[in-house]
Amino acid sequence: MSKKEVLKEILSTSLYLLGVLLVTFVLVKFVVQRTEILSGSMEPTLYKGESYLVDKISYRFKDPERYDIITFKYLYAEKTYYVKRIIGLPGDTVYIDEYGTIFINDEVLIEHYGNETIENPGLAANPIKLGDDEYFVMGDNRNDSQDSRYPNVGAVKREQILGKLWVQIWPLNRLRLMKDK
Repeated sequence: MSKKEVLKEILSTSLYLLGVLLVTFVLVKFVVQRTEILSGSMEPTLYKGESYLVDKISYRFKDPERYDIITFKYLYAEKTYYVKRIIGLPGDTVYIDEYGTIFINDEVLIEHYGNETIENPGLAANPIKLGDDEYFVMGDNRNDSQDSRYPNVGAVKREQILGKLWVQIWPLNRLRLMKDK
């Protein structure tokens, strides 16, 4: 092979690798991100050690909805993200009574997540009126979850939301698309 052919091959391979890196960067920055569940706060829906792809693009075109499982930035630690379920939407009033019943705008929240009785309503022991860009989130494992009931999390602002859990990728025997609602 001549020097010219070798240089042409090196240039071609370099451009190909640059293209792959560029596509990967765009995908990770704007479209999907992998996240791992590090606690039991979402059991029995999500388990510690499972990995998911987060859809980072959908919420650019539509607003998050009640019951979506989202990933959001935790404000008090760098590069820390929480995974929780949206319970309250912007403008809602959220309240949890002494029996552990969740009320949204004075109506009982009908859900099949978080079936255990809530032992600590936290901040929601008093009605919480969400702002125009705020969401109230809870873990499905209601008594073992740091969520919007606690001051260190509080209401999650729209800008904190990274995206919605989209597909489970680990362990392989539980590979699945996440269902809406």
